[in-house]
Amino acid sequence: MDVLFRAAVGATECSRWSSAAAEVVFESCPPLKPFPARKGKRLAPGWWWSATTGRLVHYGSAAMRLHVMLLDRDPRVSALAARPLELRWPVPSGMRTHAPQLMLRLADGQGVLADCTGRAELSRRQRSVAAVVGEICAAAGWRYWVLGPVDPVYRRNVTWLAGYRHPRHHGGRLLAAALQGAFVEPAPLWEGVRRIGDPLVVLPALFHALWSGRLAADLGAAMHERMPVWAQAAA
Repeated sequence: MDVLFRAAVGATECSRWSSAAAEVVFESCPPLKPFPARKGKRLAPGWWWSATTGRLVHYGSAAMRLHVMLLDRDPRVSALAARPLELRWPVPSGMRTHAPQLMLRLADGQGVLADCTGRAELSRRQRSVAAVVGEICAAAGWRYWVLGPVDPVYRRNVTWLAGYRHPRHHGGRLLAAALQGAFVEPAPLWEGVRRIGDPLVVLPALFHALWSGRLAADLGAAMHERMPVWAQAAA
């Protein structure tokens, strides 16, 4: 089983997957292949600024952009990269290849390969590839995820919060402490904001805290001014 990847200097290398999985820092590798722009697609390839890494992550589809956003907020994820490697394995007809759309590094150090889809059901070919890649990852102590559709309400809420993911919306130490104090017990969003001060100043910091997980709310329900918000320490 081989893996193809680009080293930091730009040269393409090919190694045995069993050794590279333990030695290569794939999350630091650039995309092995660019995502092509296809006529008729509603979303062109682009770049997502990651709050997790402070770097840009390439995406090639609406489904991939969605999951890059969700993974960027996932506390389990410490690093993510777009298509940094290609797996190659022999089949009776020759050689089979697959370049997973994402590579993740979890906080515990484990590696994850992932593909994104907008459909609830996988095609026969997708199931076949997923089965093989899952075995390849498991053999190296990695995981393989197929990331599918997401609840539309949750998606809209996280999309809104993502607009406040940059550290410039943090608001500073004093405002962060005030938010923790205002929501140490679950309280309606607007009431807590008004107790602190000017909503134009407080709301961006509150949304940043909800993105980063310092504050929590039920993001499976529509966001509104009366939604309960609480500090994570009170969860």
